[in-house]
Amino acid sequence: MSGYVRRPEWLKLSPLDSATLASMRRLTHQLKLHTVCESARCPNRQKCFAEGTATFMILGNACTRSCSFCAVESGHPHMPDPHEPENVVSAVAQLQPKYAVITSVTRDDLPDGGASHFARTIEAIHNYDPAIMVEALIPDFQGCLSALRTVTDASLAVLNHNVETVPRLYPEVRPQAEYTRSLEVLRRAKLVDGKLLTKSGLMVGLGENQKEVVDVMYDLRQVGCDLVTVGQYLQPSLKHHKVARYVPPEEFAEYEDIGKKLGFRYVASGPLVRSSFCAAEVYLLAAQSSTAPDPVTGSPEA
Repeated sequence: MSGYVRRPEWLKLSPLDSATLASMRRLTHQLKLHTVCESARCPNRQKCFAEGTATFMILGNACTRSCSFCAVESGHPHMPDPHEPENVVSAVAQLQPKYAVITSVTRDDLPDGGASHFARTIEAIHNYDPAIMVEALIPDFQGCLSALRTVTDASLAVLNHNVETVPRLYPEVRPQAEYTRSLEVLRRAKLVDGKLLTKSGLMVGLGENQKEVVDVMYDLRQVGCDLVTVGQYLQPSLKHHKVARYVPPEEFAEYEDIGKKLGFRYVASGPLVRSSFCAAEVYLLAAQSSTAPDPVTGSPEA
């Protein structure tokens, strides 16, 4: 794609508060941690940091894949830090959240994709405080079922795996991923634990059309996905995939209505919505709602 699409007035971002950012950066630096909020340049990090929440990104800050939309650095990562689970707990102890979101870079270099490190981190949080609910935003583990089971066995509130975009755009947006594999991760998670809430997210404005977005939402429901997020893609730098268009708020409202009709427990759809945006609130609302019978298990998900 060529050309520059000017950001509309309704998508202007508020200035970042240096003091708020510095406070969170001090915490993560001291504990040798990373947040996807910072590494992926999330537009909501000001709000989340001010509220004392963050999505911790484990397994380092270098990804073995090179998706054209993502600001996280691609490269050759170091071996996992064995102290990282305890360091995450130290951060959690300071921030005192009731709901924690843990994600990671993709680690195709590790035999289990980093699944055991996810499990140790989740278990460390539960050992600190069993009342804290944990959402795991995982990579695809190259489709490995045993790796997926390692994470789902760690007592999760939500298993999150993003499809990110429509299948037609995978070769240019997610060249090392597969759309059907991502759907299979979500389907298998439901088969492993039918009561586990599953979640996925996609970006719009990458060059897809409305029908393709709706088709993805339909596909997600067919594999039993409970929660879906839809947000505007924002280009992190000039070297990343260009924004094809800025989707107007009314179109996001349409996606929300369609998602509800498809049977999602909760749909978060808006320009600044991201996968872990208001994750605790989304979980609580979803846990209180009911849906149509699960397409995978054939039984209600409540």
